[in-house]
Amino acid sequence: MNAVELLKHDHETVHQLLDRLGKTTERGVKTREELLHHLHLELAVHTALEEEIFYPAYRQAGGKEDEIMFHEAKEEHRAVDSLVMPDLEKTDPSAVEFAGRVKVLKDMVDHHIEEEEQEMFPKASELLGKDRLEELGEEMENRKKALKKELSAKLS
Repeated sequence: MNAVELLKHDHETVHQLLDRLGKTTERGVKTREELLHHLHLELAVHTALEEEIFYPAYRQAGGKEDEIMFHEAKEEHRAVDSLVMPDLEKTDPSAVEFAGRVKVLKDMVDHHIEEEEQEMFPKASELLGKDRLEELGEEMENRKKALKKELSAKLS
């Protein structure tokens, strides 16, 4: 699987988790906790793959416009990782506010996914080419396996 396909697959997984989480109610505390835990793991792994492997390759291959897109994507990750997710995780899953915070997270993540898939990924495909995307995809798959093990233990 090439790097772009892998990242799109991750996007779909995260999108589905956010949809499921958004459809829960205050009574579904256990479901909310489980989905939030799974979402946190998927976002952490995905963010690491992009920031450690994909974004640096994209940045190196691109020009000034791509440099701006690189920094914007990293800032969107930072906003989710340092503001939205910690706030959501501190919110009681039985509280009414939980649904609102999930909605804000979903909106931010959907915006990020749309920009990557509409702008960054097509440009990355053009800049990096098929062979380099395959190499990056293989590197990312290996890193993903290691991260899932590492972060599963840490987040439990």
